[in-house]
Amino acid sequence: MPLSKQGAQGKPGADLALRCPSAILSRGVAHGVLQLRHQQGHRMTSTVDLAKLHIDDFAPHRDVEFPMQAADRVVALKLAKVEPAGNSGRPGGAFSLLFAAPKEAWLPQAIYPVRHPALGVMEIFLVPVGPLGDGNGYQAVFT
Repeated sequence: MPLSKQGAQGKPGADLALRCPSAILSRGVAHGVLQLRHQQGHRMTSTVDLAKLHIDDFAPHRDVEFPMQAADRVVALKLAKVEPAGNSGRPGGAFSLLFAAPKEAWLPQAIYPVRHPALGVMEIFLVPVGPLGDGNGYQAVFT
């Protein structure tokens, strides 16, 4: 689910604040990016405009590790599946990413910063979907 720069109430990120009530949004003045601060004090700056990402950006990175920053640790996510998710009006169509994490790394659904050397830092809303292989599965849907 991409971050919205213009929310339902006409304010930057308003719909994101509704999905993540423990987050506080601020506008990055120097770079024009959204910054997300969880109340625990962690600062995350997205270097990627999620609205511009396409399924083809992720397909070559299947089976590659994407380190994800949780509140207390870094979790190694492995991109297990990249699938189209229909036509949502999004340029290039909607798509879904399925990540596998180690079994001991269960985390609740939330927006997490996920890193990749070629794609940059992406703040992605991840939802746990249950066991996947020897670990836990997390899904991100871009519509």
